[in-house]
Amino acid sequence: MSDLELLVTLWPTFPHFERFATDSRLAGVRLNTAMVKAEEIGDALVKAQSIPNHVPLWFDVKGRQLRITEVIPNGENLEVILNHPIEVKTPAMVLFKAGEDYALLDKVVDGNHLIFSGGPKYMVYSGESLHIRDPSLKVNGPLFTENEIEKIRMAREAGFDRFFLSYVECQNDIEEFRKYVGDSQIIAKIENKKGLDYVANEYKKQENLAIIVARGDLYVEVDKPHHILDAMRLLISKDKEAYMGSRLMLSVIHNEVPSAADLSEIAWCYDLGYRRMLLCDELCLKEELLSRAVNVLDAFKNDYCTKYGPSAGNPKAVAHASPTNPVEGNEPGKKSLFAWVRDKLNPKYEQKG
Repeated sequence: MSDLELLVTLWPTFPHFERFATDSRLAGVRLNTAMVKAEEIGDALVKAQSIPNHVPLWFDVKGRQLRITEVIPNGENLEVILNHPIEVKTPAMVLFKAGEDYALLDKVVDGNHLIFSGGPKYMVYSGESLHIRDPSLKVNGPLFTENEIEKIRMAREAGFDRFFLSYVECQNDIEEFRKYVGDSQIIAKIENKKGLDYVANEYKKQENLAIIVARGDLYVEVDKPHHILDAMRLLISKDKEAYMGSRLMLSVIHNEVPSAADLSEIAWCYDLGYRRMLLCDELCLKEELLSRAVNVLDAFKNDYCTKYGPSAGNPKAVAHASPTNPVEGNEPGKKSLFAWVRDKLNPKYEQKG
């Protein structure tokens, strides 16, 4: 395994897909089908696989994750249809937009018809996920919907043998998935407390299976925000090849230079043992933003990982740096450290062969 592997999240119809799918700095591309219907993905998958010299492509499959399949018009109260039938004591709080919005669930009709008291602040659309953190929640029915099974079939026909699986909670989920994908490589997404229990008590490292601390949803699902730190430590302790993803490098969405908090977090994750990182959907939607993030992590890999990684031996001493005293070994001349960082991590896309 490389000292640091970076994966990104894209869809083949994105105008910048091919550029990044052939970028040798990347270890893979995750294809997220959450907002895509089965009948819309066939040609896109074939197109992706036909790109010469592309990096490994991973197909993301939704298991028991709760997603909206239909929004029912109602002038007063939000009404939605879910992909899975549920049971939950009402009233119950429901979170939307990765925890940034919420609404009170009033009742559940026929298992998957949710009727709210009023609604959230922002519009809700078909394909979006939602979170019900109430301990009484039960997700019923089969692990995979018919729509998801059709997506898996199309991915297999297009030649995919690498998959993400969402909301894995037990080994039976993996075994059920293998009925459809055989001995393909699987990355099990750990996204709630049941998933953490699975990792702590049941997960066994095996060939073609790894886990990822999928922080986009997991951060919403844990009881308290700081519990995400325990989750980070748990996964890497159980699988030295574990991935970490989402809520990563988000400062470059608004700034050309990453925040100190973002850089410090990457270093902390790396020092914990994480060598595989996945950038989330929001950061990858626009070429300029993704270019910034890839440049940042490539610079981190070539600098920090070289100095402090397992192959570094005795770490080099880091020289004191100031705006008028660049770190020795950086670009020559009188350029300040800040200017060097700004230029190194500029948003202009630079592909390296």
